[in-house]
Amino acid sequence: MEENKTLYVGNLAYSADEHDLENAFSGYGSVDDIKLMRDRETGRSRGFAFVTFATGSEASAALDMNGKDIAGRPLRVNLAREKPARPNYNNHQQRRF
Repeated sequence: MEENKTLYVGNLAYSADEHDLENAFSGYGSVDDIKLMRDRETGRSRGFAFVTFATGSEASAALDMNGKDIAGRPLRVNLAREKPARPNYNNHQQRRF
């Protein structure tokens, strides 16, 4: 089983950006990727992000950021969970409603 290298970071201030997250989390290890989730129409932050580290041990160490303040809000930091698979209705099977 592959080690989890990605953290869910919630309760972000809408003013927080990728730079703020990079600065906050880079002290725990090599940050490979930051995905700040944004509203499709407005481009405004949705208040959460995913931060991926080079190793699972770095990600585990960064769990220490849970409850720490960034831009005036206490973060919620957890190991990210795999997104559940969505049903595929495009496989030409008849749907019953």
